[in-house]
Amino acid sequence: MLNQEIKKIVQNLWDRLWSGGHSNPITAIEQISYLLFMRRLEHFHPETPETYKWSNYKDKQGNELVMHMSAVFAYIQVSLVEDGEPFAKAMAKAQFEIENASLLESAIRYIDQIYEEIDKEIARNQHFHDVQGDVYEYLLSHTAEAGKNGQFRTPRHLIHMMAALLDPDTDGKICDLASGTGGFLVAAYQYIITKYSQEKSEDDDGLMKGTDGNLLSPEQKQQLKENLIYGFDIDRTMVQIGVMNLMMHGITKPHITHIDTLSAAYEAWEAQKMNIGDTVLSNPFLSGQYKYIMANPPFTGKIDSIGVSENLDRLYPPKYDKENPEKRVKQTVQSELLFLERIVYMLEDGGSAAVIVPEGVLFNSGRAHKKIREILMKDCELNAVISLPSGAFKPYTGVKTAILIFTKTGHDSEGFNTEKVWFYEMKSDGYSLDDNRKKLSENPLPKTVAAYNEVKQGQVNPEDRKTTHFYVPLSEIKTNEYDLSFNRYKEFVYEEKTYDPPKKILSALMEMEEEIMREMRELNDLIG
Repeated sequence: MLNQEIKKIVQNLWDRLWSGGHSNPITAIEQISYLLFMRRLEHFHPETPETYKWSNYKDKQGNELVMHMSAVFAYIQVSLVEDGEPFAKAMAKAQFEIENASLLESAIRYIDQIYEEIDKEIARNQHFHDVQGDVYEYLLSHTAEAGKNGQFRTPRHLIHMMAALLDPDTDGKICDLASGTGGFLVAAYQYIITKYSQEKSEDDDGLMKGTDGNLLSPEQKQQLKENLIYGFDIDRTMVQIGVMNLMMHGITKPHITHIDTLSAAYEAWEAQKMNIGDTVLSNPFLSGQYKYIMANPPFTGKIDSIGVSENLDRLYPPKYDKENPEKRVKQTVQSELLFLERIVYMLEDGGSAAVIVPEGVLFNSGRAHKKIREILMKDCELNAVISLPSGAFKPYTGVKTAILIFTKTGHDSEGFNTEKVWFYEMKSDGYSLDDNRKKLSENPLPKTVAAYNEVKQGQVNPEDRKTTHFYVPLSEIKTNEYDLSFNRYKEFVYEEKTYDPPKKILSALMEMEEEIMREMRELNDLIG
């Protein structure tokens, strides 16, 4: 948790940028990210020449400061990109837009104040990257506005719960194919650090948190920080913010790429990276790159099929012009379904995913919707469907959602690899289900994780459908056209209520009315 002084400084920084003309919160966090990287430049890149180090120019003023900051920015975009520095690569086509000298001086002063407070927190025995990461998360919270094109930040507590459900480790690559600000990747990293920490404590949501990771070997730590974290996003600004978020949390070499994972360009990128030249998605080298995938793909709804890879053809087989067989015909497709198909391809055999989907994916009767549910139960073992409470994504959207957890068993399987599916209903996520989303006293997230671990380990086999969780056999799901909605299988028990006779209710109301009148007369006598 950040202290109030840091929050106050961050708010002052936002207010100053706003008054200085940077009213778009995404643009503002982008510019703040550049300044934070400059502030930590010599840490990220020890070979930084003396003239470009923060300590040598932060006290400059006026036009001299503006010109010097432009020179530092150019150095980052040229020299550090050539050295393969992750954030520099992400900002290769970026622009530093704080050109007002007074505004720049203020921003630098506030960033220095933030790091002064971070130093105080470290003196109180806090871990540096823990505090620094929390600062950036708090900065990101100021961008929490309803997104366009279905993009909005997933609540942090739900992300951490999903990491605990997925249980990632250092035995394979971790990926988010629509990574945005990098929240899922940060959560996966923090979960692994916690798993291998000797000292742990509960966070505000009752989930475990550790910061030392002392049980990891030096080789494991290096692997985790440099080689295991992968993300992709179609928005270049989100790539920059995501990389900065990961680096602020201590991940030294995050691999975040600006690319559309639904496109053929993604397949070409994977092929080039592996130096195999074959971009056919069915190639076994391409259809199993990641051990763990966590994602909340954009709920963009219907999109144009042109630009979507032809290899994603099981849900929407490509159509071609009769007169020109080489020309694809446009058709409308559902992006969230295609993302699920892509995730199945990207998982290695035995790899697992935890994915948020709009609830319509679970029960819609369209051919593509039924097909993706069939794929999830054939190519994977569909482990769990966790129904999130309505309002979990407020104030961004009121769309009801669910978490799917599945483990890949093969590709394009003829038979089913799912025998039964565990359904769980979360009636609360520990926050009020209105636009304010205030923290409640209860902590239901650990209960959800514990219940899932119990069934996963075979400790229980819940069958009573009058409760909040139970198994449903594949045969019944097939009978219902692969419907995966919780309410389809929940048994609702009608409890008959009895009421007092009307005359007794009326008598009670009259007694209450007489009591009110008596107290009003007493009050009237008191005030004369």
